[in-house]
Amino acid sequence: MRTLEILEEHDIRATFFVVGEVVDHYPGLVEAISERGHEIACHSLRHPCIINPRTKAPMMSINEFKAATLVAKRMLEKASGKKVTGYRAPNALIAGWMIDALEEIGFKYDSSVNVNSFFHKTGSPVDDVTTIPYYPNRNSLSVGMKRNIVEFPWARFEAGLNIPAYGGPILRFLGSNIIMQGLKQSLKRGHTVFYFHPIDISDERFPRVGKNRPGYWMIKGNVIEKRITHILSALKKVNKMTLNEAMATCEIAGYERPVTGIQSEVENILSA
Repeated sequence: MRTLEILEEHDIRATFFVVGEVVDHYPGLVEAISERGHEIACHSLRHPCIINPRTKAPMMSINEFKAATLVAKRMLEKASGKKVTGYRAPNALIAGWMIDALEEIGFKYDSSVNVNSFFHKTGSPVDDVTTIPYYPNRNSLSVGMKRNIVEFPWARFEAGLNIPAYGGPILRFLGSNIIMQGLKQSLKRGHTVFYFHPIDISDERFPRVGKNRPGYWMIKGNVIEKRITHILSALKKVNKMTLNEAMATCEIAGYERPVTGIQSEVENILSA
């Protein structure tokens, strides 16, 4: 609940991307988040990789993806008492066919695309993607024509390399200064996204994550909480809103008028 307290201290309503099975495993949690005015969005049913991390080949059929995602969507809607319109792919592994499927089952936005110079998590080219919201082409993640689903890409700091500017391991290992620079730079382009995980600020002892990442959770807890509060305090004058709220206010790439129609994985849209 510390995440909720931090957001309340900074008078922020955020978008929480929640795995569907959390509803059963932690009764009352989704309800508590929603009752405090935050948006509930979908982070899959059980957090499986939908596409292969290396080859980007589908790891389930389109129908399997749609069926599982609909189950999660309905579970979250029942628990929160509100319509769920947003999605984030597990591990941010996203492909164009997934966006098309999400649109078909009633989602209004996705927020999974993160263009950077260190790792590649997309199953489609994203060379023309910046940090501002856009309409993706069908069966693609490139910028396209207006449709009924929007992509909210993540912030980055462009300094010769595209450096990620958000939470998770980036916040743990790169610190808050680079992220701040990336957020400020991204805000000059338009709306942008910042997120962190509640687990980032946990002081609990975690199991090791893989043989090749022995220090993955070496930096966490109070150190990360201080970094997060530093970022939120430094951006005090920046308008912060849920992604659902942003849908009605932001300009979408290629269009001059708003769509009609920030994560916890806590999310905030940041608007200049």
